Order: sequence, then structure tokens, then C-alpha cells
Amino acid sequence: MLPAESVRSVRPVAPAGPPNLGIGLPVDDPALLLDWARRADATPFRTLALLDRLVYDNPEPLVTLALLAGATSRIRVQTEVLLAPLHSTALLAKQTATLDRLAGGRFTLGIGVGGRADDCRAAGVDLRRRGRRLDGQMDVLRRLWAGEPYDAETGPIGPLPATPGGPEVLFGGFAPAAVDRVGRWGDGFLGAALPPRYMDGLFRAAEQSWQRHGRTGAPRLVAQVNVAAGPRFAAEARRNLLRYYAFDAQAERYAADGLLTDPAEIRAAVDAYRAIGADEVMLYCWSTDPDQLDVLAGQVF
Repeated sequence: MLPAESVRSVRPVAPAGPPNLGIGLPVDDPALLLDWARRADATPFRTLALLDRLVYDNPEPLVTLALLAGATSRIRVQTEVLLAPLHSTALLAKQTATLDRLAGGRFTLGIGVGGRADDCRAAGVDLRRRGRRLDGQMDVLRRLWAGEPYDAETGPIGPLPATPGGPEVLFGGFAPAAVDRVGRWGDGFLGAALPPRYMDGLFRAAEQSWQRHGRTGAPRLVAQVNVAAGPRFAAEARRNLLRYYAFDAQAERYAADGLLTDPAEIRAAVDAYRAIGADEVMLYCWSTDPDQLDVLAGQVF
């Protein structure tokens, strides 16, 4: 493994220019998401992201992002993250290539393995083998996105994505095997739920993976932080965070310390993530009111 100092030297301390910021969409009222998307398309925000769960009342992300891509013309759409092991690989290749075509190349596939036993049980997937399943899926996805046959007896699965070789792929996760997929298969790393002082280590590990696998350039680094645009939205955001993370012993901490509501705190977090090399920071909203978009845009741009 390369020493951390040598990895840091391959990229600037902070990306130059104004920040690239995205919005993580709330999932509790899918009917409002078209309004979120249209309003976000008129702001400087770069990306709209949507989480994935199976045993939960969130909207299915690929179906929803296809609708949002059709309602917008500029902003990118992103899964954050899609739980690929829960999906049929061939169908996933077709769905993601189709979405990339419909979005004109504006689609990013944030991808991971998840960790909920109920999701895996409902999908008929072995929880203990989900990482190995994802590795096999990535080999197939990359071949199918390039227009190659599925196997010796089965032809290609179209359509080809708008982005040559497939949509941008960002891997999310915390385990070493998850981060190492960045260099093996991905275009970058998507880090969530950690403050900058801890995210720094994951970013450096992603860069080490990139170098170990002989990749040129540098991986794209994306951070995520939970926000509510002021007290008006904070109470609902905390309730939704608690409900979503009810399975986790850290739920109370996520809903308290892990939710930024003060404009100065949000701007400071963006600056801190950029200082450790984040190319984009996703502001994940847990309150359903789309009025937050205008408030947040005024706070951070």
C-alpha cells in the first residue's frame, strides 16, 4: 500500500473554483419530487440524488430518476447508492443504460452492497455474499455497457448507454473491500454519514486503490452531509432520519449531531469537505418541503 503522503500529492488540497453541490432528495412524499427536480434545475445545484432500499416506503430510484431526468434539461441524476446485489444483473445493465440514454449522459450510478438483512431476504440474496455478488455484477455490467455479448450463447443487451463504456460509477461504503472497488471498477468514491476528519481517510484509501490498480488521473470524490435549511424544516427532517435509521443504534446521533441546520455550519462543512479533496458535496434533505431548495441555494452559493 502506498503511504498516505504520496497519495495526497496527486491532487490539490481543494478543487479550484466554486463548489459543486448536489441535493439528496427526500423520499417520504414521492409526488413532490417532480417539483424538487424542476426547481433544482433552475438553481446552480449540479446533481439530484435518490437513495435505494427495498423493505421501506421509498420510491424505486431508477424509475423515479428516469421521470426526473425527463422533467429537467441540465441537472444530473444519481443513485446514492443503488443496492446492486438486490437486482438482476442483466436487467440492471439494461435499466441503467436506458436511463443514461434518456438523460443524455446525465446519469451517475452510485452503487453499493447495503447492509440490511430484510432487504436481502426480500430479494432472495445471501447477505453474506453480497460483496462477491457485486464484484461479479460489475464485470458483467462493464461488458454489457460496452456492447459485448452477455455470454457465449447470449447476445448483447442494449441499448448502449449515452456515455461510452457506461454511466459514471461511484462506489459507496466503509469496508476496505468496498473502497477498493473504486480502483478496480469505478470512476470515484461516494462517502456518506462521516464528518470531514473521518472522511479524509476514506478519500485517501480510494486514491490508494486507484493507484494500486494502475489507473490514470484521479478518482472523483463525493461527500454527503445531512441538512435541513433552518428550524422551519429541522423537526420533520429529524423525524424522518429517526424513522429511516430506526434499525441502527446510532439513529439518535444521526438525527441530532449528524443533521446540520445552521447556514454557517452547512457552509463550513462544504468548505471542510472541499479542503480534503471533495469534487462535489451532496446536501441530503430529509424534510419534504421543496421550498428548502431556494433557502439552501441562497445559503451556499
